[in-house]
Amino acid sequence: MDAAPHVLWQPTSESVADTVVGRFAAWLGGRHDVEFETYEGLHAWSIEDVGRFWAEFAEFAGVRFHDRAPVALSGSDAEHATWFAGATLNFAEHCLQGPGDEIVLVSHSEVRDRVSLTRAELRDGVARARAGLERLGVAAGDRVAAILPSGPEAVITLLACASMGAVYSSCAPEFGVRNVIDKLSQIEPTVLVAVDGYRYRGRDENRLDSVARIRAALPTLRATVLLPYLHEDARLKGALTWAELIAAPAELRCDPVPFDHPLYILYSSGTTGRPKAIVHGHGGIVLESLKWQYLQDDLQSGDRYLWFSSTGWMAWNLGVSALMTGASVVMLDGDPMYPSLEHYWSTVAGEKVTYLGLSPAFLVACQKAGVVPREVADLRSVRTIVSGGSPLPAEGFRWVYENIGEDVYLTSSSGGTDVASSFVGGTRMKPVYAGEIACRFLGTAAAAYDDAGNEVVGEQGELVILEPMPSMPVRLWGDQDGRRLHDTYFARYPGVWCHGDWVTFTERGTAIVSGRSDATLNRGGVRIGTSEFYAVVDQVEGVDDSLVVHLEGADGGFGELILFLVLSPGRELEDGLLVDIRARLREESSPRHVPDTVLVVPAVPRTHSAKKMEIPVKRLLQGATPSAVVAQSALLQPGSLDWYVEFAAGRTAGPTAQPDPARATS
Repeated sequence: MDAAPHVLWQPTSESVADTVVGRFAAWLGGRHDVEFETYEGLHAWSIEDVGRFWAEFAEFAGVRFHDRAPVALSGSDAEHATWFAGATLNFAEHCLQGPGDEIVLVSHSEVRDRVSLTRAELRDGVARARAGLERLGVAAGDRVAAILPSGPEAVITLLACASMGAVYSSCAPEFGVRNVIDKLSQIEPTVLVAVDGYRYRGRDENRLDSVARIRAALPTLRATVLLPYLHEDARLKGALTWAELIAAPAELRCDPVPFDHPLYILYSSGTTGRPKAIVHGHGGIVLESLKWQYLQDDLQSGDRYLWFSSTGWMAWNLGVSALMTGASVVMLDGDPMYPSLEHYWSTVAGEKVTYLGLSPAFLVACQKAGVVPREVADLRSVRTIVSGGSPLPAEGFRWVYENIGEDVYLTSSSGGTDVASSFVGGTRMKPVYAGEIACRFLGTAAAAYDDAGNEVVGEQGELVILEPMPSMPVRLWGDQDGRRLHDTYFARYPGVWCHGDWVTFTERGTAIVSGRSDATLNRGGVRIGTSEFYAVVDQVEGVDDSLVVHLEGADGGFGELILFLVLSPGRELEDGLLVDIRARLREESSPRHVPDTVLVVPAVPRTHSAKKMEIPVKRLLQGATPSAVVAQSALLQPGSLDWYVEFAAGRTAGPTAQPDPARATS
């Protein structure tokens, strides 16, 4: 293994002692007469008996059980585990506890002025919304669907549902009608709470007709609630308004429910068919969110949390969970880069954000625009930055420390909607190494497997989870016999969760996630993660976006490596740019990374969670029909796959056949 990369941040014994994880290690040591000198030692203890770890952490974190379980964990393996059988609790109760006069929710929007709510005001809104839902006949177990922007109404609706044991599921307002129907029709909701429209980059998008079409496609609906957002006088025939739903004052109640009682339903990307409806339970989300945010990321009372997300991505749900730590949450609706990148950083400074979630793509956008955040705004309040959604390259790590703050704690994390959490991420007990994720999370037995199912260290392998996690799905909705759940996660290695990412765990316990394993490139028997390409190509001036696929050779040789580029306005793929890209890939990665074919495209197709659709594009080029590789409703940008369909159809003449040259150069 190569020598350790550059250390960008280093803990001290004093700084560790002052963190949540430091206090937890000391607390555990006193209870079990053991001293945890390193994070690796603490992690080893946490997975030696995961049931014991979670029972201890629940007590340390003050989880509010109404009925306690005799044992934390039963079951033979990750697929068949049962957590805290007999225990009862409520997610909403954990989010709403604390002093009433503290501001806990702040909302910024392109549509309306800044909104802030104290905890008492949030409790009142939740109590009123619950009473309104009860008047509509909603009961425990019923599904409530939401098409709402990121803001107080969405938070209130989720917590109102949770307080009574109803099941919440949301789609972002910008999702297409077919996309929403594909998701929500599976779960048979009884109530729909929807917005009349939204504003993005200053442009209004009216959604009343879309809401009417969605409502008509959901025959189980008993009522619809409309939030007039774009226009105060917006109405939908037969629907209540949000004001009518919350009109009546009520006392707040949070009913205890079983540990695995459904809390909310999230959805997979749906790149190969109908999205999977992933059911997450109250207890699993309480424990895993607290472990990630409170224990690993040191989020506490007094912190202010901001991680931009639409309501169609798991990161938004995680933002609601942040309320459990006592932190206040800042939400944004619209484009965070509008009207400018500088405006975003001014918002971060103005709200005195301490915990900031960012995507690598956003950081690259700032870098390419020449924006130096700490010169734009006073960012001394920011103490934690978490990068998620895709791997953050070493250059991104260095850029943060050079342009945001030298003392900030930076980590990258990797997990997924499937577990509504992360497997690997940060801890202030370890240094920050450029380009590497600090650690496996406590209680998470993450490993890398080779093709034969053997654990490997220091080399790339399949990311697997060897022990159960509380937030592994309660079930997939409609999967009565569990077969789809088994086939999705446990078919390859019985009893072991196979996540579908390539990962390398180093001797020092850090992790490097290299992209989706089923999109991995195999050049002459050498595996190459797609993130290795993007870390280089996306830094090239004149390149706005990129996508890479590899078509294996029939003889087991190198095959064909194809790089698709979206260029900046006015740029063309002239010889100089092409030579620069090839040279950088050769010098910064390896000769195997140099593409055989480079093409300019109008767009990179992405899912609604902004993940690049590498696998569908590869399957198209291998001869699959468009309907077989992706549901159109799964596309973030309608029509973004059309160019690739035409390109694939024109490849009959050989590996470098191209479609219409005018379209190829966009």
